[in-house]
Amino acid sequence: MKEKENIPHINVDYFEDLTENIDTGKIGEVEEVGARIQQLRKEKGISLEDLSSLTGFDVSRLEDIETGKEQPQLGTVMKLSKALDSAVGRLVSGIGTKLYSITRKNDRKQVVRTASKTSKKNVYSYMSLAPEVQGRHMEALIVQLEKNEEKEVSVHNGEEFVFVLEGVANLTIANESYDLEPGDSAYYLSTTSHYITAKTQRATILAVLYE
Repeated sequence: MKEKENIPHINVDYFEDLTENIDTGKIGEVEEVGARIQQLRKEKGISLEDLSSLTGFDVSRLEDIETGKEQPQLGTVMKLSKALDSAVGRLVSGIGTKLYSITRKNDRKQVVRTASKTSKKNVYSYMSLAPEVQGRHMEALIVQLEKNEEKEVSVHNGEEFVFVLEGVANLTIANESYDLEPGDSAYYLSTTSHYITAKTQRATILAVLYE
């Protein structure tokens, strides 16, 4: 009788220990992202009207983002960072001052809750893993996705890599839909229309954004 093949498997308990609940991180204020956008815009002498022309976002929406009334999704932040000629990391987690970063499990920072544009329902929370590194072109995040039927498709410059840690995520990209389980990953150019959400009630992914 032929021996059963040694098939690698995913240790779910390991991933649960790795991710825990994103709420256990050191919490940053949601308003910080909007405040950073406003500060950078003013530093560059760009008016809200000019930023609206550069991004296609309404002035009223930009005002809501800057004051913390709207919690922008990552695609929106990346569009704003491009328009402001800044690294997305500065808007997501601030300016770093170090040449390298070692982030211990209990020292993760910047939990940010992001809501959908219309229903204001929580869509996901993300936590930056390396906010201390200066001049970085990648942003590494642990993202906790919530199940959401309302799709806000994202298209922007850059590249993205996602690796599912826990739960099942659904990636819609270029009019195709893929269910991604723990251990599955995806890499794509961000100029391809994309949207990711939890297929289960909640899913946790590692996301690396490059601009």
